[in-house]
Amino acid sequence: MSDLLKRIAKISGPKGLITGADVRQRPADWMGQTQCNALAIVRPASTQELSQIMKICHALGQPVVAAGGLTGLVQGTSASADEIVISFERMAGIESIDPVGRTITVQTGAPMQKVQEAAEKQGLMFAVDLGARGSATIGGNIATNAGGNQVIRYGMMREHVLGVEVVLADGTVVSSMNTLLKNNTGYDLKQLFIGSEGTLGLVTRAVLRLAPRPKSDNTAMVAVSDFAALTDLFRHVSDNLGGSLTSFEVMWKEHYELVAVESGRHTPPLDAGEAFYVIIEVTGNDADIDTELFTRVLEQAIEAELISDAAIASSRSQRDAIWNIREDIEALGMALMPAAIFDISLPIRKMEVYVDRLRSSVHEAWGDEARLIIFGHLGDGNLHVVVSARPWSDEARQQAEKMVYEPLADIGGAVSAEHGIGLEKRDYLHLSRSKEEMALMRSLKTTLDPKSILNPGKIFAA
Repeated sequence: MSDLLKRIAKISGPKGLITGADVRQRPADWMGQTQCNALAIVRPASTQELSQIMKICHALGQPVVAAGGLTGLVQGTSASADEIVISFERMAGIESIDPVGRTITVQTGAPMQKVQEAAEKQGLMFAVDLGARGSATIGGNIATNAGGNQVIRYGMMREHVLGVEVVLADGTVVSSMNTLLKNNTGYDLKQLFIGSEGTLGLVTRAVLRLAPRPKSDNTAMVAVSDFAALTDLFRHVSDNLGGSLTSFEVMWKEHYELVAVESGRHTPPLDAGEAFYVIIEVTGNDADIDTELFTRVLEQAIEAELISDAAIASSRSQRDAIWNIREDIEALGMALMPAAIFDISLPIRKMEVYVDRLRSSVHEAWGDEARLIIFGHLGDGNLHVVVSARPWSDEARQQAEKMVYEPLADIGGAVSAEHGIGLEKRDYLHLSRSKEEMALMRSLKTTLDPKSILNPGKIFAA
């Protein structure tokens, strides 16, 4: 064991350091398709331990990569053989809940679902939600500014973080554990670290904002025949359901037919054959009134021929069955991998032309054997795109990346909506950020991490 690792071991103890062949037994991604190739995995048990470890790493110029639940899809936690992975799996506790102030204080390694369940016991909710809730950690959610299924009502992760505690590259601990909704005392330092992908500092603890738990929810899956009707439907439900509209999730027909029908893993709530399948969900505080309004708004949409078919969930199991189709990423992986997976944002009014052109490009390049799957949070402009080219190669991946990313520059789109930049999108970041913005981001990186030891190579080339 090197002198560096011996010094770290004295701080972290035997449970806090993994080396040698044991490192290779650890996965490097949530699907377990790759192995960890880091020099070592360090598992601090506290902010103070991590601070001491980072002081050593900073003095020696040792690069580190922070890792959470490994549910990101842009190689944001990939580590090379000369880098150390900082795993927060031993810092996964719920420290306290204030049901009156509606806040919860947690350690960075706490899984999202654990936080949600702790809030529910107090009659509250942590409103950020996504399919990987059981694995994704709060630290990872903060590092990537996670979005998920309820953004149109509750916003991104950024809206739910009141305070953070961070260890900087040199080991300095910045504890800004604010619990106040209103605090205008100078710079809002936590915003530096939300969405920074562990390149500016390592979040160890956080104060999160909670919301009142809804007393009712109504969910439906509806079929829509064309994009004009889809956008009119979104306006209709937004206007008439107001703030109770929680989710507006859209699956293009290829996604619905693959997951709900072809996979054999689900009972399709609606017949295949329509252009779009939409999950509409509303939450509120009066079950009778909310259900009546929800039903009336859907009936109006049917009368206006915005909806061609609908299935309204009448039980929790039916609601879960609808959402399971949307969240069955495993079915996509089984049918489409190897493939290129994308997470983009663009104006809703530009989506139809963008998707049509992308579909043409994919089939012109690889013929009918290629598959293009599109689904996502249309209500907030976020689409997930899967390009499965055949034959598959690194060249095919690069070609798919250009097809997906390059048109976004001219329509005001973003190459990343909620997964971050990592390694995979680094070469395309300039399509979504100006030279001046890039220069300012580099300046922040240099100021906070002058030796570039925090997640080197992510977002910017090392």
